[in-house]
Amino acid sequence: MVVLVTGAKGQLGQSLQFIAKNYPELHFVFCSSADLDISNTENCQTVFSKIKPDYCINAAAYTAVDKAESEPQKAHLINVVGAQNLAEVCKSYNTILLHISTDFVFDGNASKPYSEDDIPNPTGVYGQTKLDGERAIQAVFGNCFIIRTSWVYSQFGNNFMKTMLRLGSERDSLSVVNDQIGTPTNAVDLAECLVKIITSNTQHPTPKYGIYNFSNEGQCSWYDFAKKIFEINKIKIDLQPIPTTSFPTPAKRPKYSVLDKTKIKDTFGIEIKNWEESLKKG
Repeated sequence: MVVLVTGAKGQLGQSLQFIAKNYPELHFVFCSSADLDISNTENCQTVFSKIKPDYCINAAAYTAVDKAESEPQKAHLINVVGAQNLAEVCKSYNTILLHISTDFVFDGNASKPYSEDDIPNPTGVYGQTKLDGERAIQAVFGNCFIIRTSWVYSQFGNNFMKTMLRLGSERDSLSVVNDQIGTPTNAVDLAECLVKIITSNTQHPTPKYGIYNFSNEGQCSWYDFAKKIFEINKIKIDLQPIPTTSFPTPAKRPKYSVLDKTKIKDTFGIEIKNWEESLKKG
């Protein structure tokens, strides 16, 4: 079973490489943007004709939320055109697509966890391009799993946890937003979830294609997340909670973006760790 992974140098791509050795029944082929530019149709065709994957995990994305506000064309090229290109080439080669999306497709005005059936309403360029990418895929090809996730961190790449650890080593005090509520996602847990979908799918007579939510369990603010990071790593720092209004950013953040994981747990029998427990393994 050949699994092609795009965006191999991102934190999810690196997390998939980290766990790949545990799944000898799957032959992973990891492609960075230099190996596979998903915005280039010919490049997609060339790579697929050579590899002929059974599955493709699209971990390639434009994820610079604030920068997207000033680079909408670039975000669109990767998140929409790239997603559509992959869907088209997957359809040509009968490759099942697993595509990663985001909690940013929602406006953050909810008061209970978002289900897959809630109506998206992105408030910025990044969220809009990710939603448009989902829709482009669905318009082209039905054999796909779209996984919406949130607050992804890991020992790899750039993320909130690594930023906090760096700032914790440089500063005596720090202020972090405490009125945005969501759930951190350990990228290794997300990687394990994707593999579980693949292995379950190969055993299932009727694949359960569609949109799924995945993050760790529980919820917290960015302040709570930072506090737990420092606590686990035994870093002493004067950490102060601040409102979003004290930390303006080019892109508006969802005030509440907790995802309901009932569907993915029931469909694939996935057990999900609480975010605090998963953070301990980094």
